Amino acid sequence: MKEREQFGSRLGFILVSAGCAIGLGNVWKFPYICGMYGGAAFILMYVIFLALLGLPILICEFSVGRASRKGIGKAFDVLEKKGTHWHHLKWMGIIGSYILMMFYTMVGGWMLYYAYLELSGKLAGLDAAAIKDTFNNMLGNPGLMTFFAVLAILIAFGICALGLQNGVERITKVVMSLLLCLIVILAIHSFALPNASEGIKFYLVPNIELVKKSGIGEAVFAAMTHAFFTLSIGMGAMEIFGSYLDKKRSLTGEAISIVLLDTFVALMAGFIIIPACFSFGVNPDSGPSLLFITLPNVFNNMAGGRIWGFLFFVFMSFAALSTIIAVFEEIIAVWMDITDCKRQRAVIINIFAIIILSLPAILGYNILSGIQPIGAGSTIMDLEDFLVSYNLLPLGSLVMVLFCTKKNGWGFDNFIKEVDTGEGIKLPLWIRKYMTYILPAVITVIYLKGYYDMFAAQPLNILIGWMCLAVLFVTAIYLIAFLTGRKKISINIFLMERHYLTCTKMVYKMIKKYINLISFHFAINYTLKSIYIFFILYDNTIGKGLYIFKNIKFTRIH
Repeated sequence: MKEREQFGSRLGFILVSAGCAIGLGNVWKFPYICGMYGGAAFILMYVIFLALLGLPILICEFSVGRASRKGIGKAFDVLEKKGTHWHHLKWMGIIGSYILMMFYTMVGGWMLYYAYLELSGKLAGLDAAAIKDTFNNMLGNPGLMTFFAVLAILIAFGICALGLQNGVERITKVVMSLLLCLIVILAIHSFALPNASEGIKFYLVPNIELVKKSGIGEAVFAAMTHAFFTLSIGMGAMEIFGSYLDKKRSLTGEAISIVLLDTFVALMAGFIIIPACFSFGVNPDSGPSLLFITLPNVFNNMAGGRIWGFLFFVFMSFAALSTIIAVFEEIIAVWMDITDCKRQRAVIINIFAIIILSLPAILGYNILSGIQPIGAGSTIMDLEDFLVSYNLLPLGSLVMVLFCTKKNGWGFDNFIKEVDTGEGIKLPLWIRKYMTYILPAVITVIYLKGYYDMFAAQPLNILIGWMCLAVLFVTAIYLIAFLTGRKKISINIFLMERHYLTCTKMVYKMIKKYINLISFHFAINYTLKSIYIFFILYDNTIGKGLYIFKNIKFTRIH
């Protein structure tokens, strides 16, 4: 058997993993919501929830990777108990990685393009309207966006093609070192701007009144949600780096280092953006409008703004590319683990695959702009982001936690043994009940609340339909987790039809009955049909032993 590749150093592992975690959300979302929800009060809540939510799931991913010595494509196969079917859930992570790269590579291309615009001086001297037009013109030019997306794809895959140590580790260490240096330089520069102290005050001084104004519950949930999503957990992107890690050090300490580094970058991004916006009287925004409209206006009014703008978008390019490289490495590992192909072959196949798959998101802003899959004004990228952020990330995290804690999964005893192997901080044993019962419940709440927030402004029938779909998905995960491998289980639930296919058809018909709007029907119709088709295929292949009788007794479940 071919020996598993390993990181050449502990620093390489930490920087590569942190590079995966550090993404666009650290820059275009965290500073804004931090200021909006009370500054330091929000930061305190955020750090608490990072420790309670993000850190345990991150440790789960690392432990599954290191114990199996495989990526997400084979990890469950290696660790699951005989007669169980956890390995079928690996496709959530695999599909999620591809969907993420379908739009993230495009956004990475935006960063490269704006670094070029700042360096060439093409944004210099433009007023606010002209800067906004520049962004809109880019979105309307599919050729331009395709070129820079392909450039981002080729750079990232080119690095992965060099191998783990010679490519991913060596180059990411350089990129992350430059990223950290740039972010400190940019933050110091923002401190020196006129009136920067007002921005720092808005950003960091605890403002209980702001918390009360937005609602304490809303502020708490915002901190909880961002802590959950900031570490790129749930798809196996972190799990792959655990598979390259030796057993010299315990996993808890390594995970804490990565969480601290990710938090440092998020905080420093706020020090760059918020004081600069206050200095020039610009309201800090969030999302793409902050990066591509608000900040170029700030740079244009700043002494030496062209250089500072270029450095900022180089920093953003590094942040985007480090994540792209990490996810590409996971995808490559999936191909190598499942098909036994060589790294170079996996790279070549996926270069073409990702380029083709990225086209819908690019064309969704221009040629295919008439397609608004999840409501008026939405784009294909919004649908892809919805599938990843609101579905595959939380559900994937739920699967990982259940697998590590359930007796019919890997089991907590095996999990804690792997986590505590090596020198360093040990995971306390009291966390067992928390991870077994409380953490899955919290993830479920975050998942369902995400759906509610996404569609709360829609008509009631739209909201009900989407919430039914969310409940269907999360129920499927729990049923698989609790029932796989058990030979006889009775469940007291309401009487349904005698076959689960009929149950799926009933849910589908019920939602269709109450949902008539085209945008919702477009998304739900094909989603539920896909679920229905999956169950048909499952029933006729691997699921021969699954039967549900009219008395709702599961008599043989593999």
